Amino acid sequence: MLATPIGNRADISLRGLHVLDLADAVACEDTRHTAQLLQGYALHKPLIAAHEHNEREAAQAVLARLRVGERVVYVSDAGTPGVSDPGARLAAEVLAAGLRCIPVPGASSVTALLSVGGWHGEDGRFRFVGFLPAKGAEREHALQDLADDPQASVLLESPHRMEALARSLADRLGARRVTVGRELTKQFEEVASLEAADLPGWLAQNPSRLRGEFAMLVHGHAATTDADAALDTHTLRVLDLLLAQLPTKAAVKLAAQITGAARNALYDAALARKGQDAAPDQD
Repeated sequence: MLATPIGNRADISLRGLHVLDLADAVACEDTRHTAQLLQGYALHKPLIAAHEHNEREAAQAVLARLRVGERVVYVSDAGTPGVSDPGARLAAEVLAAGLRCIPVPGASSVTALLSVGGWHGEDGRFRFVGFLPAKGAEREHALQDLADDPQASVLLESPHRMEALARSLADRLGARRVTVGRELTKQFEEVASLEAADLPGWLAQNPSRLRGEFAMLVHGHAATTDADAALDTHTLRVLDLLLAQLPTKAAVKLAAQITGAARNALYDAALARKGQDAAPDQD
């Protein structure tokens, strides 16, 4: 299982090139994409299509080659096989057959983003979420689970769903910080760290931001003092008055300016008052 670059072809490792050179065949997610990748390294190998729709059948072709002593390398289109990409079933079939399955690590959008995300939680833990369910109750449940989880989480998103995800995160996470990595390692790479409430506005600033693939780090809840977490009666009264007249984000921002209370605590209180089932503000 060989990790390939997620954008910049120079990110292939020396070991990766050596392994590809030794391979008798390369199993891959997309034969056209992999053929171009190999040509960029002046390599030419027989290709075996092994994607999410034919993994079981492709595994048998790979096993047949392995059993006669051939070296077969599996690559997905970008990054590490089996991590939000095909490859896991193939690895399972190889292992079940009593054959060796060797990892050849390389570029990863997950670790690349974490390295510049600035999250420094006490225990260093994070949860890899990957792509959320596309729609319906499963997606809503996953979003709420993300909001309820105090630890850092990394998720991935495609450009055509990014606007909807930004609105959902803004509504649920409020002042919680999010680091966005767009087109990591590619020519138009962009990394930004901002409050979740500001995500829709950040995307709207530049239409080109909706092009390319996204990795996102939802920062864990920062430690707060008792004074930050507790909102007195006066502060809650101010918040209630503002919520009656303004969208949630604007009400929280103004309440923080008036009372000096922490925005995270105010946002949590605002969501509790409005109810999680309420329609999101169109701000």
